[in-house]
Amino acid sequence: MQTFTIRELRERSGDLSREAEEGRLSLVTRHGQPLFVSVPFTDELLRAGVHTALAVSLFKAGEMTSARAAKLARMSLPQFLEHLSDQGIPVVDYNPTELEQELSSFDTGK
Repeated sequence: MQTFTIRELRERSGDLSREAEEGRLSLVTRHGQPLFVSVPFTDELLRAGVHTALAVSLFKAGEMTSARAAKLARMSLPQFLEHLSDQGIPVVDYNPTELEQELSSFDTGK
């Protein structure tokens, strides 16, 4: 997620537009504090509604946990995880080292 200061918007409005055209959220801040989020207008936004679309986007970007995103989407965690799965979005994203560590905890010899 790209971050813009309110002051930068004057000179970088084209960058903000490009981020939206590419389907990415952007955060706009004032004095270092979040002011608003720019949400691209997509078919998903229309189908699922702004709460769900925003929750999915923030989860996909790694900006929000699945539990917090489920609350934003106004769904239970199992419902939200199913919604992600229905869209082909992985609900678990381990890097190879983390996955190896997690799987090694299941070894019977350890």
